[in-house]
Amino acid sequence: MDLSLMSYYCYFWFVIQKLCSLTQGCEGWTVCSRCETYRPPRAHHCRVCQRCIRRMDHHCPWINNCVGELNQKYFVQFLFYTGMASLYSMALVVSAWVWRIRSERDGENGGEDVPSKHLIVAHYIILLVESILFGVFVLVIFYDQLVSIITDETPIEQMRNRLMKDRPNSGQSVHTTHTRKPKLALLREVFGRGSVLCWLLPFQSSPPATGGISYSPVPDYDV
Repeated sequence: MDLSLMSYYCYFWFVIQKLCSLTQGCEGWTVCSRCETYRPPRAHHCRVCQRCIRRMDHHCPWINNCVGELNQKYFVQFLFYTGMASLYSMALVVSAWVWRIRSERDGENGGEDVPSKHLIVAHYIILLVESILFGVFVLVIFYDQLVSIITDETPIEQMRNRLMKDRPNSGQSVHTTHTRKPKLALLREVFGRGSVLCWLLPFQSSPPATGGISYSPVPDYDV
């Protein structure tokens, strides 16, 4: 009888220790109500991808994928090079327009038909307006991405914090599930180590030596 009680006590103590280790190891982990899987801290479910994304920013139809922790660097580079292409196209259109005006003043294109002149001018205007609109649109998204990286808050987290602030009769303060870090460290977490010029190269970079992507593990579960 004493032996059975002792074995039961040991088994009960083992279960308590196991639960304590699970509680400590799973700090910040939650279970998604949609896909019903364990997800790490700051992960959100995407309705389009039908999965949870770490530090999800948004689902981008341009790349047909979610912008999150592992591909935000390449999305920012995509915006940067698209903005540079817009500036390059604007410079080409303006330079071609200026060259045409100077050629008309010098009398080099005097024999050109009037309808063709109007068509070329309309083409220049359409290209210039399209380049400006597309460049401004990309620039706004690029700025929003940089602000999201520097402030260490995704748009989903920003919206959630705003809702908590605007909630009536709520004496709770805005809850942050992560510690604040320096801005340079946050940029290095996304773009990697090395020179700032290397951040613009579309190569996979190593994470920072300290900090970076780290999550508490979930024992006995494959996430």
